[in-house]
Amino acid sequence: MSNTRFIFGFHAITSRLRQNPESIKEILIDAARDDQRARTLIQLAESRKIRLLPCDSAKLSAMTGSERHQGVVASIDSARSHIGLDDVLDTLTGPARLLVLDGIQDPHNLGACLRVADAFGVHAVIAPKDRAVGLTPTVYKVASGAADTVPYIAVTNLARTLNQLKERNIWIFGTAEDAEYDLTHFPIQGAVAWVLGSEEKGLRRLTRESCDQLVRIPMQGSIESLNVAVSAGICLFETHRQQSLV
Repeated sequence: MSNTRFIFGFHAITSRLRQNPESIKEILIDAARDDQRARTLIQLAESRKIRLLPCDSAKLSAMTGSERHQGVVASIDSARSHIGLDDVLDTLTGPARLLVLDGIQDPHNLGACLRVADAFGVHAVIAPKDRAVGLTPTVYKVASGAADTVPYIAVTNLARTLNQLKERNIWIFGTAEDAEYDLTHFPIQGAVAWVLGSEEKGLRRLTRESCDQLVRIPMQGSIESLNVAVSAGICLFETHRQQSLV
C-alpha cells in the first residue's frame, strides 16, 4: 500500500514545512498564483529544499477532490508524517488553543470534531492512542479536509499530557454535566485546552482530575447531553468570541 497522501491549503502546508519538512515529497502550486502568500510559501519550501511543481488549478482539484486547495497541494509520505505536541507548541506565535478528546470511538464524531477544530482556529487535536478511533478513512471523509489542516496527536498517557500542558501555562477546561460553572458566565483568556469525553461515559476519572476547571454547557430542553462535536463547537465558539473581544 502506498504511503503517499495529499494535504492542501496554505496553513496546513506552511505548518508542515516548519514542523516536519522531511515528510514532504513535493509541493504542487497553481502556476497562476503570483501573490505574496504564494511567494512566501515558495521561499520557505526552497529553504527546506522541497521540490516545487507548477500546475493548473483543475489538476489540483482533481488530486484533492476539493476546490478548497487554495492553489497549493503537498504530497506527503505518511510513514514520516508524525508531528508531536512539542512540534506544534514550539512554533506558535500566540496563545495555544487545543481540543482534547477522551475516548471518542465513533469515526463520524472525530471527523466532525476536526471540522469544528479547523473552523475555530484550534492548533491541534489530542487524543489517547488506546480506546480511541484514530484517523481512519471514514474520519478523513467526514472531516472534509480538516484532517489535513489540524494536527491530530495521539498520546500514550492523556493525564500526563494534560499535566505537561499545564507546565506550559495552558489552562485545562473539561466539560461535565454536573460542573459548577456555566459556560456562558465563565471567563476564557490566554492559552486553553478544552477536554471532552465520550457521549456515553464522559471524562474518565484521571482525565477529569487533571482539569483545572470543569464547565457545563447550559441546557434548556429535555435532552440531557449533546453530540461531542456539537459540544466542542459550542465551547470553541465561546472561546473565540471572548478572546476576539480582548
